[in-house]
Amino acid sequence: MSTTLNASTLLAVPMAPLVGAVLAGVLGTTFGGNVIGRRLSHTFTILGVFVAFVISALTLKSVAVDGARFNETIYEWMVVGGLKMEIGFLVDGLTAMMMCVVTFVSLMVHIYTIGYMEDDDGYNRFFAYISLFTFSMLMLVMSNNFLQLFFGWEAVGLVSYLLIGFWFNKPSAIFANMKAFLVNRVGDFGFILGIGLIAAFAGTLSYAETFAKAAEIGKMTFPGTEWMLVTVICICLFIGAMGKSAQFPLHVWLPDSMEGPTPISALIHAATMVTAGIFMVARMSPLFELSDVALSFILVIGAITALFMGFLGIIQNDIKRVVAYSTLSQLGYMTVALGASAYSVAVFHLMTHAFFKALLFLAAGSVIIGMHHNQDIRWMGGVRKYMPVTWITSLLGSLALIGTPLFAGFYSKDSIIEAVHLSRLPGAGFAYFAVMAGVFVTAFYSFRMYFLVFHGKERYDQAPAHHDHDPAEEPDPHHHQDEHHGPHESPWVVTAPLVLLAFPSVVIGFLAIGPMLYGDFFKDAIFVNHEAHPALEEMAKEFHGAAAMALHGLTSPVFWLAVAGVALAYYLYMVNTALPAKIARALRPLYVILDNKYWMDWFNENVLARAARGLGLALWKGGDQAVIDGAAVNGSARLVGVFAAITRRLQTGYLYHYALAMIVGVFILLTWFVAPWSALLGR
Repeated sequence: MSTTLNASTLLAVPMAPLVGAVLAGVLGTTFGGNVIGRRLSHTFTILGVFVAFVISALTLKSVAVDGARFNETIYEWMVVGGLKMEIGFLVDGLTAMMMCVVTFVSLMVHIYTIGYMEDDDGYNRFFAYISLFTFSMLMLVMSNNFLQLFFGWEAVGLVSYLLIGFWFNKPSAIFANMKAFLVNRVGDFGFILGIGLIAAFAGTLSYAETFAKAAEIGKMTFPGTEWMLVTVICICLFIGAMGKSAQFPLHVWLPDSMEGPTPISALIHAATMVTAGIFMVARMSPLFELSDVALSFILVIGAITALFMGFLGIIQNDIKRVVAYSTLSQLGYMTVALGASAYSVAVFHLMTHAFFKALLFLAAGSVIIGMHHNQDIRWMGGVRKYMPVTWITSLLGSLALIGTPLFAGFYSKDSIIEAVHLSRLPGAGFAYFAVMAGVFVTAFYSFRMYFLVFHGKERYDQAPAHHDHDPAEEPDPHHHQDEHHGPHESPWVVTAPLVLLAFPSVVIGFLAIGPMLYGDFFKDAIFVNHEAHPALEEMAKEFHGAAAMALHGLTSPVFWLAVAGVALAYYLYMVNTALPAKIARALRPLYVILDNKYWMDWFNENVLARAARGLGLALWKGGDQAVIDGAAVNGSARLVGVFAAITRRLQTGYLYHYALAMIVGVFILLTWFVAPWSALLGR
């Protein structure tokens, strides 16, 4: 079979979801006259994503089995001073895997949305948005140059803004999408600086040409400083990743994005937007390998995020926010792996996490539907017998999340911990402590949520009359009567994606760890300097197959930390249910810190935002109004007016005034200019 891929076929992958988005967004909304109804809108968008998934799966087969590769320009936009601006695709193992993950999760979310959003007035608009989001992410992961990467990067951010604020009549949703937009602009500023430095010093926007000049760039210093240029570039690029992948301190937007509908929580937080930063750093591995300073910075930031965001998940009571903080923590794990030069391990965890995290978010949405839009886990309990499909799939997702041997999360999570343990970089000791402690924390808050929702005493009939729920999801006028009935299983369009996501959540780690970490699946996509960063080589020596790794995992400290977390959650929320409240009272100062999310939001709103507002006012009042308008513009006008007023007095219109002025002028010329020259010549 040919080892090349067809450009037209690859172009169909992002274009199919785009066509679906245009049809639903134009013909299915008031903008286009509502020509097509709900059924056609979801049919077109689902069909577009399905086509993209099928082609992606066939592409993955060609790449993995036949060794196919593709790196060509599709369209040349312009050439500016030798700098080519193009649209092009790079398809290798990394891209093909991402294409499949993005399209499969997106397909599940599209199907799920039929049931979840059936009563929403913005049904067609929502399908248009999520299909457009899929197009944007595919353009990002398939790019072979920085221009297209930045286009996909910003398009993902734009559509996430529209999705988070989908219920635009809800003030908290508008605040959340604005917060996400602003925080991501901070990260994107660093990102575009990094791209600008590459364009300036490498003279190209192409990945391949940049990587070919990596060794040359690695020897340069940043102009006017002693800093290594590659370190500055890598840190700038990673600041972009900190925004998109919600790393401390640019993490604050992600929990608030739960204000959007649940399907987009799964789409944004599982396989798409938040993993863009992880993917980007892995793709840029030839650059990051040249800077241990940048890698150490990444390592420490990831460790802080993994541990301290996990702590916040312990006290959350909104079912979606518990899963959101778990996403933050797991993104920290991926970032730690990047910092340890274990790029393939980070991407492996990205893949496994995409499946079980999408499963957990969609299962949370199913619970919300079944509980008549109650999202507070304190007013649930005993849901297992009413929602068996949601229960079993949630259990499988939770087991994968905490790293239970044989489940997908076990293989990727344990590999991250081992890679950090073997890392020699500064900060690796702290990172190892953070990821080990994070195992216990993750197991505790995951099964706290699981036990409170699916087991124990039924508490849904004791819920306050005005519990939190999505106001745009208000059910019919009989809502208050429905609250007196028990939970119910969700329709098949909601449960079918849960079942389909449960399978890879269990088996994908077992099947993929060999080729992805210790095979040649990423051989030409990810570069690691094994002499400077030998962690993966040392891990390969100890790897004897997926089954043996799972058996060994049963005896490792990681497994017993997870068991301890589950056991503690069971004791506190199933056996001694009064103890958590006593602990919260005894540790009130700590609880206040966690409840206020380390006061990061307060600091951003009251210090950074006010400082930015003060600076803006100072620049406006002092710079714009006083200097530019007052001195430069209005001042020059006043000066001209004063000069004109003075000269106007000399223009009297009387002939004898002008004659006198001429005589005075001649006298001055004779005395000041002619006399000195005459004296000089006379000598």
